[in-house]
Amino acid sequence: MIYHLEEAAIGGHPIARNNIGVIEMRCGRLRRALKHYIIAAKLGNDASLENLKSRYREGLVSREDFAAALRGHQAAVSATKSPQREMAETAFDSMRSGHS
Repeated sequence: MIYHLEEAAIGGHPIARNNIGVIEMRCGRLRRALKHYIIAAKLGNDASLENLKSRYREGLVSREDFAAALRGHQAAVSATKSPQREMAETAFDSMRSGHS
């Protein structure tokens, strides 16, 4: 399983990158975990940003690293916004709630 996660992470998949960070954290490899979380957060992954926020509160992530990850996350999220996406999201939400 880890092989496929690594391949996906190398390919730019932020959820896979976050999942590797979780595995590294569980194995006690904090530095490696944080690197994966930072990369995934900069790709727009919310879970990684939350993981970093928790580690920051625990004093395990520097202010500079957390700030850089937060800026990267915000840039990634902003880059995916467009009027067409927002219209599609509104339409999807409307369909899901049963309104047309």
